[in-house]
Amino acid sequence: MEKFDYGIIGGGPAGYTAGINLAKQGYSVVLFEKNKLGGTCLNKGCIPTKSILHSAEIYTNLKFISELTNDGNFPQHFVLDYSKVIEKKDKIVEKVRKSLELAVKNSGVKTVYEEACIKDKNTITAAETDYEVKNIIVAAGSKPREIKGLEFDGQFILNSDDVLNLKELPKSVLIVGSGAIGTEWARIYNSFGSEVTIVEMAEHLIPPADIEVSKRVERIYKQKGIKFYLNDSIEKLEDKTVYLKSGVILTPEIILVAAGRTPVMCPNCDNAKVLGDSCGEIQLAHYAIHQAKEYTLNIPFEKNLTPSVIYGQPEIAWVGLREQDVDESYSISKLPITALGKSWCDDATDGFIKIITKNNLIYGAHIISKEASSLIHILLTAIQNKITLSEIKEMCFAHPTYAEGIFELI
Repeated sequence: MEKFDYGIIGGGPAGYTAGINLAKQGYSVVLFEKNKLGGTCLNKGCIPTKSILHSAEIYTNLKFISELTNDGNFPQHFVLDYSKVIEKKDKIVEKVRKSLELAVKNSGVKTVYEEACIKDKNTITAAETDYEVKNIIVAAGSKPREIKGLEFDGQFILNSDDVLNLKELPKSVLIVGSGAIGTEWARIYNSFGSEVTIVEMAEHLIPPADIEVSKRVERIYKQKGIKFYLNDSIEKLEDKTVYLKSGVILTPEIILVAAGRTPVMCPNCDNAKVLGDSCGEIQLAHYAIHQAKEYTLNIPFEKNLTPSVIYGQPEIAWVGLREQDVDESYSISKLPITALGKSWCDDATDGFIKIITKNNLIYGAHIISKEASSLIHILLTAIQNKITLSEIKEMCFAHPTYAEGIFELI
């Protein structure tokens, strides 16, 4: 029986980060992955959806070519082949995964591509082979959450895994849920010309976001022709006809259920360290990575300052306190993106930068803007390190940029 210091079940961000860090410290590590290294993020989430979003952005920008032509017309010979979008996504995922596989191999981690289970506190079994381990880490990830009455069939009722591999663009799609997954797919399908409808049980789109962010997204969606029904849900489904509780009747080509993800756990894990989505906490790749760093390198991080990002155009990002979380002792400051010359150059004027402050410190930041996914880290740095507004004013921001909006706001 092979013996190791650590046995890790799951090769996603938490699992491979923990494995690499431990191996670099001289521990012997065996990592079990039943599918492909990278977990949900690399194979079914973060990376593939960003590739598709980028293709959607390119397609959208092509429509503005008419502004640069003599006759003001969009080239009529251009026909979208959506299968090429998926093909490009697959190539990118494969490239990133090969790089990850090499990093894991070079670190000295042994990878076993088999489904594994915990036999006892010092034994992991995979493919009828036992591995003796001193410590066990469970980082088995998560899976799409099903809703009763909307069980996945892979044809009409789909989850976020299913839609990644659709080779044909649906004419219409009903998206159940408006979190990060639902919002990004709404943007993808709308950009490519599909008719998009969202049904959300909460009072506003993107329930975890700042209330003003949600309202602005709703306004942008109306401008883009994305329909949404709030405080609503599916009452029944008959012969591909959807009946909402509000009385609205819909006949989409497909339904995408984007109602979050369910943690995957292993039996007999009482003595194991659980990391990543399996914890059922914040289900984000960067949260999982920092969990693993905290456990393996003893590098703590402020969990309540985990940034959230929703991609597409414009990007949405936030960290820290929201307006609905604070009382009158806090101040709210906001700068419209239209105040920035760069936004006009990029034809990306939707959005704002908003901060929540008190006693010369920032406690929350909320951005709707192109490049919001990068901008949020400037404000995260200020919040976590208690950099004062006065100190930020002393910084020189380049012009023209979106980042200078932070200087203008303060």
